Amino acid sequence: MTLAANAVDSLADLRVDGARLWQSLMDLARIGATDKGGVCRLALTDLDRQGRDLFSDWARQAGCELRVDAIGNIFARRPGRNNALPAVMTGSHIDTQPTGGKFDGNYGVLAGLEVLRTLNDAGVQTEAPLELVVWTNEEGSRFVPVMMGSGVYAGAFTLDHALGQRDRDGVSVRDALAAIGYAGAAAVPPLARDGVGAYFEAHIEQGPVLEAADTVIGVVTAALGQRWYDVVLTGVEAHAGPTPMPLRRDALLAASDLVRAVNDIALAHAPNARGTVGWMDVFPNSRNVIPGRVSLSVDLRAADDATLSAMDVALRAAVDAAARRGGVSAHVEQVVYFAPQPFAQALVQAVRDGARDLSLSAMEVVSGAGHDAVYMARVAPAAMIFVPCKDGISHNEIEDARPDHLEAGCNVLLRAMLAQAGVAA
Repeated sequence: MTLAANAVDSLADLRVDGARLWQSLMDLARIGATDKGGVCRLALTDLDRQGRDLFSDWARQAGCELRVDAIGNIFARRPGRNNALPAVMTGSHIDTQPTGGKFDGNYGVLAGLEVLRTLNDAGVQTEAPLELVVWTNEEGSRFVPVMMGSGVYAGAFTLDHALGQRDRDGVSVRDALAAIGYAGAAAVPPLARDGVGAYFEAHIEQGPVLEAADTVIGVVTAALGQRWYDVVLTGVEAHAGPTPMPLRRDALLAASDLVRAVNDIALAHAPNARGTVGWMDVFPNSRNVIPGRVSLSVDLRAADDATLSAMDVALRAAVDAAARRGGVSAHVEQVVYFAPQPFAQALVQAVRDGARDLSLSAMEVVSGAGHDAVYMARVAPAAMIFVPCKDGISHNEIEDARPDHLEAGCNVLLRAMLAQAGVAA
Protein backbone atom coordinates (compact mmCIF):
# COMPACT_ATOMS: atom_id res chain seq x y z
CA MET A 1 0.00 0.00 0.00
CA THR A 2 1.36 3.44 -0.86
CA LEU A 3 0.43 6.98 0.05
CA ALA A 4 -1.95 8.92 -2.14
CA ALA A 5 -0.36 11.88 -3.93
CA ASN A 6 -2.26 14.52 -1.89
CA ALA A 7 -1.19 12.80 1.35
CA VAL A 8 2.45 12.92 0.27
CA ASP A 9 2.20 16.67 -0.25
CA SER A 10 0.52 17.30 3.11
CA LEU A 11 3.04 15.18 5.00
CA ALA A 12 6.16 16.30 3.18
CA ASP A 13 7.29 18.47 6.09
CA LEU A 14 6.56 15.93 8.82
CA ARG A 15 9.65 15.33 10.97
CA VAL A 16 10.41 13.51 14.20
CA ASP A 17 11.53 15.30 17.35
CA GLY A 18 15.26 14.53 17.44
CA ALA A 19 15.73 15.98 20.92
CA ARG A 20 12.94 13.77 22.30
CA LEU A 21 14.46 10.71 20.62
CA TRP A 22 17.87 11.48 22.13
CA GLN A 23 16.40 12.04 25.60
CA SER A 24 14.55 8.72 25.45
CA LEU A 25 17.80 6.96 24.54
CA MET A 26 19.59 8.62 27.46
CA ASP A 27 16.77 7.82 29.89
CA LEU A 28 16.78 4.14 28.92
CA ALA A 29 20.60 4.08 29.13
CA ARG A 30 20.43 4.96 32.82
CA ILE A 31 19.05 1.49 33.50
CA GLY A 32 22.15 -0.66 33.79
CA ALA A 33 24.54 2.24 33.20
CA THR A 34 28.24 1.41 33.61
CA ASP A 35 31.06 3.57 34.93
CA LYS A 36 32.58 3.80 31.45
CA GLY A 37 29.43 5.24 29.92
CA GLY A 38 27.97 2.05 28.53
CA VAL A 39 25.13 -0.25 29.52
CA CYS A 40 24.96 -3.75 31.03
CA ARG A 41 21.36 -4.90 30.82
CA LEU A 42 21.37 -8.64 30.20
CA ALA A 43 18.27 -10.39 28.95
CA LEU A 44 15.62 -11.31 31.51
CA THR A 45 17.45 -9.82 34.49
CA ASP A 46 15.82 -7.33 36.84
CA LEU A 47 17.50 -4.52 34.90
CA ASP A 48 15.88 -5.86 31.74
CA ARG A 49 12.56 -5.80 33.60
CA GLN A 50 13.11 -2.16 34.48
CA GLY A 51 13.87 -1.33 30.85
CA ARG A 52 10.79 -3.24 29.68
CA ASP A 53 8.63 -1.47 32.24
CA LEU A 54 9.87 1.93 31.09
CA PHE A 55 9.23 1.09 27.45
CA SER A 56 5.76 -0.23 28.28
CA ASP A 57 4.90 2.98 30.16
CA TRP A 58 6.04 5.08 27.22
CA ALA A 59 4.07 2.95 24.75
CA ARG A 60 0.88 3.21 26.81
CA GLN A 61 1.34 6.97 27.04
CA ALA A 62 1.53 6.98 23.24
CA GLY A 63 -1.89 5.31 23.13
CA CYS A 64 -0.70 1.84 22.18
CA GLU A 65 -2.34 -1.46 23.02
CA LEU A 66 0.24 -3.81 24.58
CA ARG A 67 0.53 -7.57 24.51
CA VAL A 68 3.34 -9.90 25.57
CA ASP A 69 3.75 -13.30 23.95
CA ALA A 70 4.95 -16.54 25.50
CA ILE A 71 8.65 -15.87 24.78
CA GLY A 72 8.41 -12.38 26.30
CA ASN A 73 8.31 -10.30 23.10
CA ILE A 74 6.45 -7.02 23.75
CA PHE A 75 4.15 -5.70 21.01
CA ALA A 76 2.83 -2.12 21.15
CA ARG A 77 0.06 -1.62 18.60
CA ARG A 78 -1.19 1.72 17.25
CA PRO A 79 -4.53 1.02 15.59
CA GLY A 80 -5.13 2.03 12.00
CA ARG A 81 -8.35 2.94 10.22
CA ASN A 82 -8.56 -0.61 8.88
CA ASN A 83 -7.26 -2.98 11.54
CA ALA A 84 -8.01 -5.99 9.37
CA LEU A 85 -4.94 -5.09 7.33
CA PRO A 86 -1.58 -6.65 8.24
CA ALA A 87 0.42 -4.42 10.57
CA VAL A 88 3.44 -2.42 9.48
CA MET A 89 5.96 -3.34 12.16
CA THR A 90 9.22 -1.92 13.43
CA GLY A 91 11.41 -2.73 16.41
CA SER A 92 14.60 -4.22 17.78
CA HIS A 93 15.83 -5.16 21.28
CA ILE A 94 16.82 -3.53 24.57
CA ASP A 95 18.98 -6.29 26.06
CA THR A 96 22.71 -5.55 25.83
CA GLN A 97 26.12 -7.14 25.93
CA PRO A 98 27.83 -7.23 29.36
CA THR A 99 29.93 -4.27 28.20
CA GLY A 100 27.39 -2.84 25.77
CA GLY A 101 26.52 0.62 24.57
CA LYS A 102 23.54 2.96 24.57
CA PHE A 103 22.45 2.48 20.95
CA ASP A 104 22.74 -1.14 19.79
CA GLY A 105 19.15 -2.36 19.60
CA ASN A 106 17.86 0.46 21.78
CA TYR A 107 17.91 2.88 18.86
CA GLY A 108 15.64 0.67 16.76
CA VAL A 109 13.07 0.42 19.55
CA LEU A 110 13.07 4.10 20.45
CA ALA A 111 13.16 5.27 16.83
CA GLY A 112 9.96 3.27 16.38
CA LEU A 113 8.48 4.88 19.50
CA GLU A 114 9.41 8.33 18.19
CA VAL A 115 7.62 7.56 14.91
CA LEU A 116 4.44 6.77 16.84
CA ARG A 117 4.78 9.88 19.00
CA THR A 118 5.31 12.04 15.92
CA LEU A 119 2.21 10.68 14.23
CA ASN A 120 0.25 11.34 17.42
CA ASP A 121 1.51 14.92 17.58
CA ALA A 122 0.52 15.52 13.95
CA GLY A 123 -2.86 13.82 14.32
CA VAL A 124 -2.06 11.37 11.53
CA GLN A 125 -4.03 8.13 11.33
CA THR A 126 -2.59 5.36 9.19
CA GLU A 127 -4.71 3.09 7.07
CA ALA A 128 -3.03 -0.08 8.38
CA PRO A 129 -2.14 -0.55 12.05
CA LEU A 130 1.43 0.08 13.18
CA GLU A 131 3.21 -2.20 15.61
CA LEU A 132 6.38 -1.65 17.62
CA VAL A 133 8.11 -4.71 19.06
CA VAL A 134 10.81 -5.34 21.67
CA TRP A 135 12.35 -8.73 20.89
CA THR A 136 13.57 -10.98 23.72
CA ASN A 137 17.25 -11.95 24.11
CA GLU A 138 18.62 -10.72 20.80
CA GLU A 139 22.20 -10.52 22.06
CA GLY A 140 22.49 -14.07 23.36
CA SER A 141 24.80 -12.92 26.14
CA ARG A 142 22.92 -14.73 28.88
CA PHE A 143 20.95 -17.33 26.93
CA VAL A 144 21.54 -19.00 23.58
CA PRO A 145 20.49 -19.00 20.83
CA VAL A 146 20.91 -15.37 19.81
CA MET A 147 17.90 -13.52 18.34
CA MET A 148 15.72 -15.79 20.45
CA GLY A 149 12.46 -13.83 20.49
CA SER A 150 12.34 -13.12 16.77
CA GLY A 151 13.55 -16.65 16.05
CA VAL A 152 10.63 -18.19 17.92
CA TYR A 153 8.22 -15.71 16.33
CA ALA A 154 9.47 -16.57 12.84
CA GLY A 155 9.53 -20.32 13.49
CA ALA A 156 13.31 -20.75 13.35
CA PHE A 157 13.09 -22.84 16.52
CA THR A 158 10.31 -23.93 18.85
CA LEU A 159 8.98 -22.13 21.87
CA ASP A 160 9.69 -25.14 24.11
CA HIS A 161 13.31 -25.26 22.94
CA ALA A 162 13.81 -21.57 23.73
CA LEU A 163 12.05 -21.72 27.11
CA GLY A 164 14.24 -24.65 28.13
CA GLN A 165 17.57 -22.92 27.55
CA ARG A 166 19.63 -22.20 30.67
CA ASP A 167 22.23 -19.61 31.64
CA ARG A 168 25.54 -20.39 33.35
CA ASP A 169 23.82 -20.50 36.74
CA GLY A 170 21.27 -23.05 35.53
CA VAL A 171 18.35 -20.61 35.35
CA SER A 172 15.99 -21.40 32.48
CA VAL A 173 14.43 -18.86 30.13
CA ARG A 174 11.02 -20.04 31.36
CA ASP A 175 11.88 -19.30 34.99
CA ALA A 176 13.62 -16.02 34.17
CA LEU A 177 10.58 -14.74 32.26
CA ALA A 178 8.33 -15.63 35.18
CA ALA A 179 10.69 -13.98 37.67
CA ILE A 180 10.56 -10.60 35.89
CA GLY A 181 6.85 -10.79 35.12
CA TYR A 182 7.13 -11.09 31.34
CA ALA A 183 5.98 -14.66 30.77
CA GLY A 184 3.24 -13.51 28.45
CA ALA A 185 -0.08 -15.21 27.88
CA ALA A 186 -0.31 -14.34 24.18
CA ALA A 187 0.42 -17.24 21.86
CA VAL A 188 3.33 -17.02 19.45
CA PRO A 189 1.64 -17.11 16.04
CA PRO A 190 2.42 -20.20 13.98
CA LEU A 191 2.91 -18.04 10.89
CA ALA A 192 4.10 -14.51 11.54
CA ARG A 193 3.37 -13.56 7.94
CA ASP A 194 -0.36 -13.69 8.66
CA GLY A 195 -0.19 -10.50 10.72
CA VAL A 196 2.79 -8.57 9.36
CA GLY A 197 2.60 -6.59 6.15
CA ALA A 198 6.13 -5.17 6.46
CA TYR A 199 8.95 -5.04 9.00
CA PHE A 200 11.54 -2.26 9.28
CA GLU A 201 14.47 -2.13 11.70
CA ALA A 202 16.60 0.94 12.31
CA HIS A 203 20.06 0.28 13.73
CA ILE A 204 23.50 1.76 14.14
CA GLU A 205 25.79 0.22 11.54
CA GLN A 206 28.14 -1.42 14.07
CA GLY A 207 30.92 -1.04 11.49
CA PRO A 208 33.02 1.72 9.92
CA VAL A 209 31.73 1.85 6.32
CA LEU A 210 29.22 4.71 6.55
CA GLU A 211 31.49 6.91 8.63
CA ALA A 212 34.43 6.29 6.29
CA ALA A 213 32.23 7.25 3.32
CA ASP A 214 30.83 10.32 5.15
CA THR A 215 27.33 8.98 4.47
CA VAL A 216 24.30 9.29 6.75
CA ILE A 217 21.97 6.49 5.66
CA GLY A 218 22.84 2.89 4.96
CA VAL A 219 20.27 1.30 2.66
CA VAL A 220 20.64 -2.32 3.78
CA THR A 221 20.06 -4.70 0.89
CA ALA A 222 20.90 -7.97 2.65
CA ALA A 223 22.52 -9.61 5.65
CA LEU A 224 25.56 -11.84 5.32
CA GLY A 225 25.09 -15.57 5.72
CA GLN A 226 27.10 -17.17 8.50
CA ARG A 227 28.78 -20.50 9.17
CA TRP A 228 30.39 -21.03 12.58
CA TYR A 229 32.71 -23.93 13.35
CA ASP A 230 34.43 -25.54 16.30
CA VAL A 231 37.84 -26.92 15.30
CA VAL A 232 40.06 -29.16 17.43
CA LEU A 233 43.68 -29.87 16.43
CA THR A 234 45.36 -32.65 18.42
CA GLY A 235 49.11 -33.26 18.48
CA VAL A 236 51.40 -34.42 21.29
CA GLU A 237 52.48 -32.33 24.25
CA ALA A 238 56.19 -32.73 24.92
CA HIS A 239 59.09 -31.01 26.68
CA ALA A 240 60.11 -27.80 24.92
CA GLY A 241 63.82 -28.45 25.49
CA PRO A 242 64.65 -32.05 24.56
CA THR A 243 62.24 -32.33 21.59
CA PRO A 244 63.91 -31.36 18.25
CA MET A 245 61.93 -29.07 15.96
CA PRO A 246 61.48 -31.59 13.10
CA LEU A 247 60.10 -34.24 15.49
CA ARG A 248 57.41 -32.09 17.09
CA ARG A 249 53.65 -32.49 16.65
CA ASP A 250 52.79 -28.95 17.72
CA ALA A 251 49.03 -28.30 17.68
CA LEU A 252 49.49 -24.55 18.13
CA LEU A 253 51.78 -24.34 15.11
CA ALA A 254 49.09 -26.03 13.02
CA ALA A 255 46.47 -23.69 14.51
CA SER A 256 48.60 -20.70 13.58
CA ASP A 257 48.66 -21.88 9.96
CA LEU A 258 44.89 -22.20 10.08
CA VAL A 259 44.35 -18.70 11.47
CA ARG A 260 46.27 -17.25 8.52
CA ALA A 261 44.33 -19.48 6.12
CA VAL A 262 40.96 -18.25 7.46
CA ASN A 263 42.04 -14.68 6.77
CA ASP A 264 43.20 -15.61 3.28
CA ILE A 265 39.93 -17.40 2.49
CA ALA A 266 37.95 -14.24 3.27
CA LEU A 267 40.31 -12.06 1.21
CA ALA A 268 39.95 -14.44 -1.72
CA HIS A 269 36.19 -13.87 -1.74
CA ALA A 270 36.16 -10.06 -1.44
CA PRO A 271 34.47 -7.67 -1.00
CA ASN A 272 31.74 -8.99 1.29
CA ALA A 273 33.32 -12.15 2.70
CA ARG A 274 34.51 -12.28 6.31
CA GLY A 275 36.69 -14.78 8.14
CA THR A 276 37.50 -14.68 11.86
CA VAL A 277 39.13 -16.85 14.51
CA GLY A 278 37.76 -15.22 17.63
CA TRP A 279 38.42 -17.80 20.35
CA MET A 280 41.23 -20.23 21.06
CA ASP A 281 42.05 -22.62 23.92
CA VAL A 282 45.59 -24.04 24.17
CA PHE A 283 46.35 -27.19 26.19
CA PRO A 284 48.23 -27.57 28.46
CA ASN A 285 49.09 -23.85 28.13
CA SER A 286 52.41 -24.18 29.89
CA ARG A 287 55.51 -22.13 29.11
CA ASN A 288 57.86 -25.05 28.48
CA VAL A 289 55.46 -27.62 27.02
CA ILE A 290 54.77 -28.03 23.30
CA PRO A 291 51.00 -27.57 22.90
CA GLY A 292 49.26 -30.91 22.44
CA ARG A 293 45.75 -29.68 21.71
CA VAL A 294 44.21 -26.46 20.44
CA SER A 295 40.48 -25.77 20.23
CA LEU A 296 39.39 -22.74 18.23
CA SER A 297 36.36 -21.10 16.65
CA VAL A 298 36.00 -20.10 13.00
CA ASP A 299 33.39 -17.60 11.80
CA LEU A 300 32.81 -17.38 8.02
CA ARG A 301 30.37 -14.91 6.43
CA ALA A 302 29.35 -14.04 2.88
CA ALA A 303 26.58 -12.28 0.98
CA ASP A 304 25.47 -15.27 -1.09
CA ASP A 305 25.20 -18.96 -0.39
CA ALA A 306 27.43 -20.02 -3.29
CA THR A 307 30.30 -17.96 -1.88
CA LEU A 308 29.65 -19.21 1.64
CA SER A 309 29.68 -22.80 0.41
CA ALA A 310 32.94 -22.21 -1.46
CA MET A 311 34.46 -20.80 1.72
CA ASP A 312 33.30 -23.90 3.61
CA VAL A 313 35.12 -26.13 1.12
CA ALA A 314 38.24 -23.95 1.36
CA LEU A 315 38.18 -24.02 5.16
CA ARG A 316 37.99 -27.81 5.32
CA ALA A 317 40.88 -28.07 2.86
CA ALA A 318 42.88 -25.59 4.94
CA VAL A 319 42.27 -27.60 8.11
CA ASP A 320 43.46 -30.78 6.40
CA ALA A 321 46.55 -29.02 5.05
CA ALA A 322 47.46 -27.48 8.41
CA ALA A 323 47.03 -30.85 10.10
CA ARG A 324 49.25 -32.63 7.56
CA ARG A 325 52.01 -30.04 7.83
CA GLY A 326 51.95 -30.17 11.61
CA GLY A 327 51.61 -33.92 11.96
CA VAL A 328 48.42 -33.51 14.00
CA SER A 329 44.85 -34.75 13.73
CA ALA A 330 41.89 -32.44 13.16
CA HIS A 331 38.17 -32.39 13.82
CA VAL A 332 35.80 -29.79 12.34
CA GLU A 333 32.19 -29.34 13.42
CA GLN A 334 29.83 -26.74 11.97
CA VAL A 335 27.75 -25.40 14.87
CA VAL A 336 25.80 -22.49 13.29
CA TYR A 337 24.43 -21.84 9.82
CA PHE A 338 22.44 -18.77 8.78
CA ALA A 339 21.70 -18.51 5.08
CA PRO A 340 22.40 -15.13 3.48
CA GLN A 341 19.21 -13.08 3.72
CA PRO A 342 18.25 -10.57 1.02
CA PHE A 343 15.72 -7.94 2.09
CA ALA A 344 12.49 -7.15 0.24
CA GLN A 345 13.21 -4.95 -2.79
CA ALA A 346 10.07 -2.85 -2.34
CA LEU A 347 10.97 -2.04 1.27
CA VAL A 348 14.61 -1.39 0.41
CA GLN A 349 13.34 1.04 -2.21
CA ALA A 350 11.14 2.73 0.40
CA VAL A 351 14.25 3.34 2.52
CA ARG A 352 16.12 4.62 -0.52
CA ASP A 353 13.21 6.92 -1.43
CA GLY A 354 12.98 8.26 2.11
CA ALA A 355 16.64 9.22 2.16
CA ARG A 356 16.34 10.85 -1.27
CA ASP A 357 13.22 12.83 -0.34
CA LEU A 358 14.96 14.13 2.79
CA SER A 359 18.12 15.03 0.79
CA LEU A 360 20.22 12.70 2.93
CA SER A 361 23.36 11.04 1.64
CA ALA A 362 22.82 7.29 1.26
CA MET A 363 24.58 4.19 0.04
CA GLU A 364 23.79 0.51 -0.27
CA VAL A 365 25.36 -1.68 2.40
CA VAL A 366 25.23 -5.32 3.44
CA SER A 367 24.85 -6.11 7.14
CA GLY A 368 27.69 -8.18 8.48
CA ALA A 369 25.91 -8.81 11.78
CA GLY A 370 22.82 -10.79 12.63
CA HIS A 371 19.67 -8.82 13.49
CA ASP A 372 16.07 -9.65 14.30
CA ALA A 373 15.22 -8.43 10.79
CA VAL A 374 17.04 -11.49 9.42
CA TYR A 375 14.51 -13.84 11.00
CA MET A 376 11.59 -11.56 10.18
CA ALA A 377 12.62 -11.54 6.52
CA ARG A 378 11.85 -15.26 6.42
CA VAL A 379 8.16 -14.66 7.07
CA ALA A 380 7.39 -11.09 5.99
CA PRO A 381 8.82 -8.36 3.74
CA ALA A 382 11.64 -6.74 5.71
CA ALA A 383 14.32 -4.07 5.41
CA MET A 384 16.83 -2.23 7.58
CA ILE A 385 18.07 1.34 7.94
CA PHE A 386 21.62 1.93 9.15
CA VAL A 387 23.15 5.12 10.54
CA PRO A 388 26.85 5.61 11.35
CA CYS A 389 28.41 4.93 14.74
CA LYS A 390 31.61 6.58 15.88
CA ASP A 391 34.74 4.77 14.64
CA GLY A 392 32.52 1.82 13.72
CA ILE A 393 32.63 0.61 17.34
CA SER A 394 29.79 -1.40 18.88
CA HIS A 395 29.41 -4.08 21.58
CA ASN A 396 31.57 -1.71 23.60
CA GLU A 397 30.86 0.77 26.38
CA ILE A 398 32.26 3.62 24.28
CA GLU A 399 29.75 2.96 21.47
CA ASP A 400 28.52 6.36 20.24
CA ALA A 401 26.41 7.96 17.53
CA ARG A 402 25.60 11.52 16.50
CA PRO A 403 22.16 12.86 17.48
CA ASP A 404 21.61 14.32 14.00
CA HIS A 405 22.36 10.96 12.38
CA LEU A 406 19.96 9.18 14.72
CA GLU A 407 17.29 11.75 13.94
CA ALA A 408 17.89 11.38 10.20
CA GLY A 409 17.52 7.60 10.33
CA CYS A 410 14.32 7.98 12.33
CA ASN A 411 12.90 10.36 9.73
CA VAL A 412 13.66 7.81 7.02
CA LEU A 413 11.92 5.16 9.14
CA LEU A 414 8.89 7.43 9.48
CA ARG A 415 8.58 7.93 5.74
CA ALA A 416 9.18 4.26 4.93
CA MET A 417 6.52 3.10 7.39
CA LEU A 418 3.98 5.63 6.11
CA ALA A 419 4.69 4.52 2.54
CA GLN A 420 3.66 0.99 3.49
CA ALA A 421 0.84 1.71 5.94
CA GLY A 422 -0.85 4.53 4.02
CA VAL A 423 -2.62 7.52 5.54
CA ALA A 424 -6.34 7.39 6.25
CA ALA A 425 -8.35 9.88 4.23
